[in-house]
Amino acid sequence: MVAVEICLEDIESAVAAQQGGANRIELCDNLTVGGTTPSIGMISQVRKQLEIELQVIIRPRGGDFCYSDTEFSVMKEDIEATKSVGADGIVTGLLNPDGTVDAPRTDILVQAADPIPVTFHRAFDHTKDPFTSLELLVDIGVSRILSSGKAPSAIEGLSLLRQLQETAQDRISIMAGGGVSHENVQLIINRAQIQEIHAGSSCTQQHYKETRIQSSDIIIDHQNTNNGYPQISAKLVSQLVTAVHKAQNIA
Repeated sequence: MVAVEICLEDIESAVAAQQGGANRIELCDNLTVGGTTPSIGMISQVRKQLEIELQVIIRPRGGDFCYSDTEFSVMKEDIEATKSVGADGIVTGLLNPDGTVDAPRTDILVQAADPIPVTFHRAFDHTKDPFTSLELLVDIGVSRILSSGKAPSAIEGLSLLRQLQETAQDRISIMAGGGVSHENVQLIINRAQIQEIHAGSSCTQQHYKETRIQSSDIIIDHQNTNNGYPQISAKLVSQLVTAVHKAQNIA
């Protein structure tokens, strides 16, 4: 059965993803820069609200995936703290400046995460040789790779996703992500033959709250506070899950 993972950054979104039928969530902060490590308070409170699996991104900043010694120390400490509040898995990714997987450091983080599994996120799509990278991650003990097939979207990367899935076999899971929606997920599943999909923006809508705060055009952190904020919709998650089931002929 194909698993559905929803990427999100707040408690209400986590609850909505569960209500919509997702199998697990990836909890992040700062999705506008691709996601960074959420606070321990957020992880703990989300854990208390969910019965489904909770994956947590470990990424100290946006930008590239080549980290300083200090940033790497932060990542190790964040893994220990994240495990202590009940995360079911860790999501991370480290590269060398030449576009290869930073295998020694990835191995250290996998050992730090043990016994919970590690997903290597879309830093994978920035590697220069995906098949060599896949074999390295298998040897290290990474459980899952999130990829769009080194393309802007999973639809555009279907050919490579299929090749990665065939190469991986049962040694490591390939999860398709990048522009996945209820409109294209059946094609992705059928063409790439993957068993896990990752979505976020396609299940998001702007959320507004009633407020007595005076209307203003003041911009705070590059956002107009009157425009609401993005939040996962249980209805949109349900549409995605239904489409996944149809791809597998599940009623």
